[in-house]
Amino acid sequence: MKYSTRLAAALATLALAVAACGGGNDASTGGGATTTPGGGTQFKDLSGQSIEVAGAWGGSEQKSFTAVLDDFHAKTKATVKYTSFGDNLQAVLGPRVKGGNPPDIGFMPNVGILQQFVKEGSLKPLAADVTTELDKNFSPVWKTLGTVDGKAYGVAYKGANKSTVWYRTAAFDQAGVSEPKTWDDFTKALQTLSDSGVANPLSVGGGDAWTLTDWFENVYIRVAGPDKYDQLSTHKIKWTDDSVKQALTILSQLWGKQNLIVGGSSGALQTLFPQSVTNVFGDNPKGAVVYEGDFVATNIAQETKSKVGTDAKFFDFPSINGSPTAVVGGADIAVAFKDNPASQEFLKYLATPDAAAIWAKLGGFTSPNKNLDASNYSDETTRKSAQALVGAGDAFRFDMSDLAPAAFGGTPGSGEWKILQDFLAKPSDVDGTAQKLETAAAAAFK
Repeated sequence: MKYSTRLAAALATLALAVAACGGGNDASTGGGATTTPGGGTQFKDLSGQSIEVAGAWGGSEQKSFTAVLDDFHAKTKATVKYTSFGDNLQAVLGPRVKGGNPPDIGFMPNVGILQQFVKEGSLKPLAADVTTELDKNFSPVWKTLGTVDGKAYGVAYKGANKSTVWYRTAAFDQAGVSEPKTWDDFTKALQTLSDSGVANPLSVGGGDAWTLTDWFENVYIRVAGPDKYDQLSTHKIKWTDDSVKQALTILSQLWGKQNLIVGGSSGALQTLFPQSVTNVFGDNPKGAVVYEGDFVATNIAQETKSKVGTDAKFFDFPSINGSPTAVVGGADIAVAFKDNPASQEFLKYLATPDAAAIWAKLGGFTSPNKNLDASNYSDETTRKSAQALVGAGDAFRFDMSDLAPAAFGGTPGSGEWKILQDFLAKPSDVDGTAQKLETAAAAAFK
């Protein structure tokens, strides 16, 4: 997956860490049920029961998630141990699952891996009351993400809006540029910024090729629409389809303007994602605009002196040819490896607004839960991103390359990643790029 694992990599949380969360010493007579403070979802008394939860989060994210686990403990009296697999989901969980010792709950940042575990018979379907909670609090598309062969297996807990374009407010103010709503206005704004003194306004982190797949996906869904996006995601249409070539053409018209890109194509291909952000918001900014997901805010906060919400803001990825609102993103989806009451109760808890509110108040979190009151978010920027994520409803689509086999959509130096890097280097070759993408996709999906 891109969001959790890539952010984890950016924050250098690659090590395996284990921490005990919650307590198990509360006396209880058992047999009762507790209720959320707002009165709604009831939870079983799980005194004496314990579960292990595994996810990608480390550092400050793990600390925030610990608060969520503590709240679950307070509601159920269950003991929870958290294991962080950092950037090593398959390396850590794969052997444990095959060895018959999986955690009770795992967070899948990649739908393809979730589906793989289901096909291997390693995951347990959601209980009826979990599904009820899911249906109540999420748009149907979020349930679909964790559904395989008609059975629901996952609860999307932590989301990511990857349809955000970030800009340095001082540069926009100096150039007299406002937040563009359309692609034409976006390209015009870049030229105006260039004319105003920011010679190369657009920073592209092409050295991390996953950023280029995100560019393509956001353009493609606006050109072709959600239905064709689904078809291309599953290779039901070819990458030589006219819709793909149209999206590549739009990208070529932008990427081909070397004067608008920091360092030109060659410089962009040497720029990793974190550097693409500091190129815009660092002490000596080279650019004024960088596209990537809402997690850019974390990089700004941790790696620059710029302030999110004042020095740094974002606008929604622009509409193309009148396209309606659409959001491409990601999510950490909780699944059960073991079928026990505590695991199902934990999944039910994660589907509630209360579980989302805990982390939302601490910051660095976006929830796809439509019933989470937006006032729970700690700042206006996160609130705006979250509202766009939820507001997209069933026009939300999961990151396409994370839905594909890793050989095509997730391997450095090959497949889609390498082909789009080559395209950035030579953006005039639309037909050749489409054919290369189709050849690689056909081999991976075979």
